[in-house]
This record gives sequence, structure tokens and C-alpha cells, in this order.
Amino acid sequence: MPQISQIAATYASQLFWLLITFGILYFGIGKMMVPRVQGVMELRESKIAQDLATAEAARVEADRTEAAWNADMDAARVAAQAEVAAAKARAVAASEAQLRAADADLAERVAHHDVAIGNAKATAMVNVQTIAAEAAQDLVQRLSGVTIPPEAANEAVRRQLNHG
Repeated sequence: MPQISQIAATYASQLFWLLITFGILYFGIGKMMVPRVQGVMELRESKIAQDLATAEAARVEADRTEAAWNADMDAARVAAQAEVAAAKARAVAASEAQLRAADADLAERVAHHDVAIGNAKATAMVNVQTIAAEAAQDLVQRLSGVTIPPEAANEAVRRQLNHG
């Protein structure tokens, strides 16, 4: 069979061209495209590494900025608390001063009123003595018909009030 004897020659020719094609593709891809792809990959890796380093530096700077901000906030908080304490102290001192002034004013008013009450009481006692002396004079005159001088009636009433 002649077709069988041609099979080896046909396959050998196809195998030859297959090897030539694969060889060209292998060397074309291996020597031209792979180095370019590797260069691009290395460039990307270096860019990613650089971006990561930049991001890390930015994170460190942000941490420093946050720490400084926290320190400033703590200092501001302490200053505000000190100012509040000082304002409270000033308010307490002012209210105590007002309270002392009000107490002094009330004590002065009470003293004036006590004097006025004492004067009114003394005046009332004098009036009571005068009225009692007049009543005693009138009673003695009505009951016994004797007229008593006002000084004697005042003296008798005064003795009775001091002993009673």
C-alpha cells in the first residue's frame, strides 16, 4: 500500500514544520516578549513598593499629627478646666461678698429696728405709767374723795411696776 509508505514522509514534514514553528514562537516569545513583560512586572512591583513606602510614611506622619492634636486638645481641655475653676472661684467669692454685704445690711436694719422697738417700748411704758398714774389718781379720788398729786401717783405706779 502506497499510502502507508507516504505516511512517514508526510508526518516527518509536518513534524519538521511544527518544530520550526514552535522554535520561532519559543525564541520570539522568550527573547522578545518575556523580557518586556518581566520589565513591566518589575516596574509595577517597584511602583507598588514605592506607593506602600509613601503610604507608610503618610501613616506615620498622620499618627504624629494625631498625637500632636491630642496633646493640644488635652492642653486646651486642662486650660478650659482651669478657667472654669477660676470662674467658679470668682463667682463664689462674689456671691460670698454679696452675702456678707446683705448680712451686714440686714444686721444694721435689725439693729435699727431693735432700737426703734426699744424706744417704742420705753415710750409705751412711760405712757402706761402715765395712764396708770392718772387711773390711780382718778380711782383714789372717786373712792376716797382725796386728791393725790401726780408725782405721788407716778411714784406709786413705778414702785408697783418695778416689784411686779
